[in-house]
Amino acid sequence: MQALSINNLTKVYPGGFKALDSISFAVKQGDFFALLGPNGAGKSTTINIITTLVKKTQGEVSLFGHDIDKALNVAKSHVGVVPQEFNFSIFEKPFDILVQQAGYYGVPAREAKQRAEQLLKQLELWDKRDVQSKALSGGMKRRLMIARAMVHHPKLLILDEPTAGVDIEIRHSMWEFLTELNRSGTTIILTTHYLEEAQKLCRNIAIINHGKILKNGSMNSLLGELENEYYILTLNSTCSLSSAQCEQLQSFNLDDLGDNRIGVCVNKREGLNPLFAKLTELGLIVSAVNPRNNPLEQLFLDIVQGDKS
Repeated sequence: MQALSINNLTKVYPGGFKALDSISFAVKQGDFFALLGPNGAGKSTTINIITTLVKKTQGEVSLFGHDIDKALNVAKSHVGVVPQEFNFSIFEKPFDILVQQAGYYGVPAREAKQRAEQLLKQLELWDKRDVQSKALSGGMKRRLMIARAMVHHPKLLILDEPTAGVDIEIRHSMWEFLTELNRSGTTIILTTHYLEEAQKLCRNIAIINHGKILKNGSMNSLLGELENEYYILTLNSTCSLSSAQCEQLQSFNLDDLGDNRIGVCVNKREGLNPLFAKLTELGLIVSAVNPRNNPLEQLFLDIVQGDKS
């Protein structure tokens, strides 16, 4: 069953700006799906239409088989949303925010309190349950947003930049929580500018730019399309490139990055072995090799920079 089905979705804002241009994609139930794109690509417009905050111009959107035009209340009951901006009252307490949110979905008070306690403990907010939310750190507020979105037990969770502005430790704990949540059966759609996050968590992705879907498929199949990889090589501190050595390395089109570092773009099939062989021949020792970008970041840049829409 499809958790989300979008067909020929278009959004034209007053003034004629076309934010979405007949996009179509689907998310299977139980999937962990990434919707990626640069700022202004159409990600937030898509999410806002799914959650009925923005009215579509044309096209169809269904959630678990329920068309949002024909069965809006049923469709919305299946969805929890974590928006980019904090949108709860900073004067309310986390526990009260969750209980109140559960009440909007008809969860009985006793059960709402049990769910609030469980989620606040899972997201390490239980000791802050009775303080005003304005006293929470940015990372705590992000986790509170996730707890609020999950309190009515939605089948689909939509996360719009959920780890923006949080430190590394909190980000990793949130990854663990979301991974476990997905394992338990919750479908998750993620938008993020941390492409390492998307690569780590998601099985399928769609890349959108200028309101059009440029790529849509499994993470593994799309990463398999990468033809070139860029590496940064650090030479041993006792080594430095002489003009004669640079001449002999010209065919590799190396970038001199300074501090005994060189950059090179290689065909993925050929790899670095030919370069290593030449460096060894010239008496140059490589002490470290690092990719410039993670593979998904490189794929994203190749696709978006190649888009002439």
